[in-house]
Amino acid sequence: MKQIPLTCSGHTRPVVHLDFSGLTECGYFLISACKDGKPMLRMGDTGDWVGTFEGHKGAVWGVALNDSATLAASGAADFTGKIWNAVTGEEVHSLQHNHIVKTVAFNHDSQYLVTGSNEKLVRVFDLSSDGKALESYAGHAGAVKRALFCRNEKCVISCADDKSMRLWDRSTGQEVSRVEFSSHPNGLELSKDGSILTVTYGNCTAFYDMETLTQLKEITIPTRVSSASLHPDKHIFVCGGEDFKMYKYDYITGNEIESFKGHFGPVHSVSFSPDGELYASGSEDGTLRLWQTTVGKTYGLWKCTEPVDLNNSTSNNTTATVPATGVSPSPTLAEVTAN
Repeated sequence: MKQIPLTCSGHTRPVVHLDFSGLTECGYFLISACKDGKPMLRMGDTGDWVGTFEGHKGAVWGVALNDSATLAASGAADFTGKIWNAVTGEEVHSLQHNHIVKTVAFNHDSQYLVTGSNEKLVRVFDLSSDGKALESYAGHAGAVKRALFCRNEKCVISCADDKSMRLWDRSTGQEVSRVEFSSHPNGLELSKDGSILTVTYGNCTAFYDMETLTQLKEITIPTRVSSASLHPDKHIFVCGGEDFKMYKYDYITGNEIESFKGHFGPVHSVSFSPDGELYASGSEDGTLRLWQTTVGKTYGLWKCTEPVDLNNSTSNNTTATVPATGVSPSPTLAEVTAN
């Protein structure tokens, strides 16, 4: 059965990062970072556009949604990290840096935000006190690409263009562990239960035990890979990179299950939805695409039907409905909610 991705248009330049919220009463949401400087919020299961956060004066490199989808964060080339009210679209905080902000991530209760920048610094901001910078971690010798809270938020993990991944103890402010790579690491993701760290570098996707930073496995991909995401159930993972393809692998065996073409440019970011029913990809071609984890299942905009008489049929007849493309974004999220 053929995989038919849903294409989400609206951005005018490459989409470089994605993040899903957790499951909420209204479903779940997806935010995208783009070099056009305008992060976009969408319904996660359909890709339907909700609104655009306007205020950055440069390319946006990293985005985040908190679990409840009430707050959004973005890091940009205008040397700021911004916090947004994800319901009204209003800017809540603007966190000044001294160089391009490449990554942002909330802690579990959204009180803190971690950022990484081309200053080679990792910072933690207190969002309950007007965005005051509480912690700063220096040691990377290159621009910080990704940073996340980990180990029950007692630590921060970061990777950078110095070919290293470093673990920082928040109680002491010190680096407590380091992993060196043969190539610059591009992607960093923590599994839903916080136990496994997924890292991409060169043409490899590797998995580490979060408590010990012991490598669990390393799998070679047929292309230079930019991003990978482990399914919440930890039985498969997906990844994408320079050859425009999306790859699906068996996490247990390390075998490739399938690959799909769809994008017209390198894939920069991939992520599973919180329920694991789909995964999203962002590309150099300026689009997001949503892919079914189980092809042929009715979910979101995929409406699939089977023949009534299965005994006399050798294949399933499947139809899929895709969203309209080329939706023109409105000026602000606030205007959308007001209407």
